[in-house]
Amino acid sequence: MSVRAVLIDIDGVLTVSWRALPGAVAALREIRAAGLGVALVTNTTSRTRASIAAALAEAGFAAGAEDVLTAPAVTAKHLAEHFPGARCALLNSGDVREDLEGVRLVDENEDENEDPDVVIVGGAGPEFGYAALNRVFGHLQRGARLVAMHRNLFWRTDRGLRLDTGAFLLGLERAARTEAVVTGKPSPAFFAAALARLGVDADRALMVGDDVESDVLAAQRAGISGVLVRTGKYLPESLAAASGTPDHVLDSFADLPALLRLRG
Repeated sequence: MSVRAVLIDIDGVLTVSWRALPGAVAALREIRAAGLGVALVTNTTSRTRASIAAALAEAGFAAGAEDVLTAPAVTAKHLAEHFPGARCALLNSGDVREDLEGVRLVDENEDENEDPDVVIVGGAGPEFGYAALNRVFGHLQRGARLVAMHRNLFWRTDRGLRLDTGAFLLGLERAARTEAVVTGKPSPAFFAAALARLGVDADRALMVGDDVESDVLAAQRAGISGVLVRTGKYLPESLAAASGTPDHVLDSFADLPALLRLRG
């Protein structure tokens, strides 16, 4: 294959609950040894890039913060370009302020009388209770713009599938009669940022993910070859109901070097 760089989702592809999946560490090592560019692209919003790199290193992967592209980092770039100086309210599970460089976040406890210009919705967790969602609903009714880091419906942990932001975002959009701008996968801008970081054209890159729509088919629409792995959040029924067909389907990331013909 003429691939020169590989974009790799993390959660469900390399790890589950930050534990390495079988064969993933060795496969990534082979890909790097072959001289291919690597970008670890993730919608994870519970950790910063540095924290993600540290967790991967602990799991055995050779990865630094410079290899990781997160939805919060792309969100910061989007806000700087489209809403410079805007007052932003953040609803997210986990502290990713370090990756939201330049974003003016308001403390709603201190600035309760100052309505935000933008509401940023990150990853779901215990913070997504009724009071918080209703507060966001109020901001949207008063004209705030809605920016979502992603719209994943669920993700896989070592305890099974868990609801994610998309399950709540759909309700907010319907209730407030608005549509979120999505900055993470499957946004074309997210894939463009990854390609720019690697310095390769779309037709020389390959995306590996466990989400057939947001990872694989979205990458294919951006001109990148798509590989779906049957790990993580993969479900046969999701593949059957998908809006398209992946270029490749593998049992796991461990099979990628063979697909790329890195093995004799």
